[in-house]
Amino acid sequence: MNWISNFVRPKINAMFSRRETPENLWTKCDACGTMLFHRELYDALNVCNGCQHHMYISPRQRFMNLFDGGLFTEIEMMEPSEDPLNFKDKKKYVDRIKETRKKIGETEAMLVVEGKLGRSKVIVAGQDFKFMGGSMGRSVGNAIIAGINRAIKIKSPFILFAAAGGARMQESILSLMQMPRSTVAVQMLREAGLPYIVILTNPTTGGVTASYAMLGDIQIAEPNALICFAGPRVIEQTIREKLPEGFQRAEYLLEHGMLDSVLHRSKIRDELIKLTHMMLKKPRAITADLSPPEN
Repeated sequence: MNWISNFVRPKINAMFSRRETPENLWTKCDACGTMLFHRELYDALNVCNGCQHHMYISPRQRFMNLFDGGLFTEIEMMEPSEDPLNFKDKKKYVDRIKETRKKIGETEAMLVVEGKLGRSKVIVAGQDFKFMGGSMGRSVGNAIIAGINRAIKIKSPFILFAAAGGARMQESILSLMQMPRSTVAVQMLREAGLPYIVILTNPTTGGVTASYAMLGDIQIAEPNALICFAGPRVIEQTIREKLPEGFQRAEYLLEHGMLDSVLHRSKIRDELIKLTHMMLKKPRAITADLSPPEN
């Protein structure tokens, strides 16, 4: 055996060979193209440190930076049958669901959890746009109802982070039925005298905007979030006119009275603490004395 060729040379090559940098260490900003280091981006809640563009953030990551100490528990809900209509387009609906669950690591587009925010118990729901566009299906409707029922039981506020492309076409009329179901649930919360706060993120469109996403006692949005029923392109093609600059963006809706405020993602936690204490008529929490989220 030639030990120089088989042992020494591979060792020397390994020492001096160029090491490849893992691709997942850097993320390119969708807006300005800046390359962002993954740890810095995580600490900044997925907001570009150059142009302040608010990038996608999963509900789970958002919740870890929202609750006191980053602690929360998931709320159980009834899971409907997967494909009552036996829907199929380019692939079967059941196969599409399985692939999405494997890729995203979540069972559905809506995650509902319970935890403490400013030492007060709250129920928070968050839509994941990467799960089939955050589309509203029966599971999303069930999640909202389960979250609101839990909020009523423990007499806590219900907070919802909306992000969706609309109703889930694979569930047809069953998906559209979630609009009145969620609206009735919100009314139950209102009759119980409990706060309902909505944070609209990019994008929030379609039947979601036409139902629970615009029914909050307080409506907050992240900067430059697209909030609409039909998108700008569809409207322009319909009316054959050019729309105003920034039409259907958060700042435009704020200017026209559709929102209460537009807040940077880093300021939402403190604002929610202030709002929930005020709406429940509790003494205002001292933010500096709270246990911060653990990254």
